[in-house]
Amino acid sequence: MGEALFIGHTYIDVTVLADEWPTGDQKSVARDYAVSFGGNAVTAAFACARLGLPPDLICSLAPDWLGHMYSDMAAAHGVTLHARQVRRSSLSFIMPNHGKRAIVRARDAGYLNDFPRLDISGYRALHLDGHQPDAALHYARACRQAGVLTSLDGGGMRENTDELLRHIDVAVCAERMCEQLGLSPEGLLDLLKERGCRIGAVTLGERGMLWYDETGRVDTLPSLDVPAARIIDTSGAGDVFHGAYVWSYLTRPEQPWIEHFTFARAASAHKIQHLGNEAGLPGVEDVERAMMAFTPKA
Repeated sequence: MGEALFIGHTYIDVTVLADEWPTGDQKSVARDYAVSFGGNAVTAAFACARLGLPPDLICSLAPDWLGHMYSDMAAAHGVTLHARQVRRSSLSFIMPNHGKRAIVRARDAGYLNDFPRLDISGYRALHLDGHQPDAALHYARACRQAGVLTSLDGGGMRENTDELLRHIDVAVCAERMCEQLGLSPEGLLDLLKERGCRIGAVTLGERGMLWYDETGRVDTLPSLDVPAARIIDTSGAGDVFHGAYVWSYLTRPEQPWIEHFTFARAASAHKIQHLGNEAGLPGVEDVERAMMAFTPKA
């Protein structure tokens, strides 16, 4: 049993690096490609594992060839899967392009069984991305009540996000959630405070992150200045960020959250220099190298 539980929806990511995308009957040859595990909390779980603390992961799993491949990936990284069955694996096709990325998804979220009920007594952290909303709410409530740190990747509003936030300690939300709620980043931070989130943040891409700490003080965490020529694939960088701060919290719980987020920022800087999620997973030494190599943007 790991020290952390992650809950999310599994994708297989096919990332293709190409100069242009053909239309009609055209053909072209890609410069490079990667096939990897994908999904927000799933990739975060693998990042936590690569840093040295393989977690438990409740995720979708299909009885097809992609599902077998995904199970092999989890075994290779020491991630313990607690499967929720679906008929077909979900796929993401990702096309990086000058620091942005286009994504086409094919998804099966028709879960064939109820979510697994696990004993939470050994966990010290829970990380959610809002997928599997029934499981997310069940474990957020149970873990919050048991004093287990609860963390949310708020990529966007889902059906029970507002209720879920009432059981979250650390909420790191995307700017997209501001747009969906018609709020400024500062307004969203106020909402997170109202819901009882001890630590709240809104990620702003290249502009870094607006967040508040344990005292409620709002501050900016600028992104690291990685040269454009070294940025290959930004997809998955946010997921690695989440997995890295969970790892940092588990290994250094006495540290303030600025330290956990600073570590996670460097982990993301490592990720964007590699094609695909698996290739971009950092070890601790990779994070330390990124901290030395890049300075925060002015």
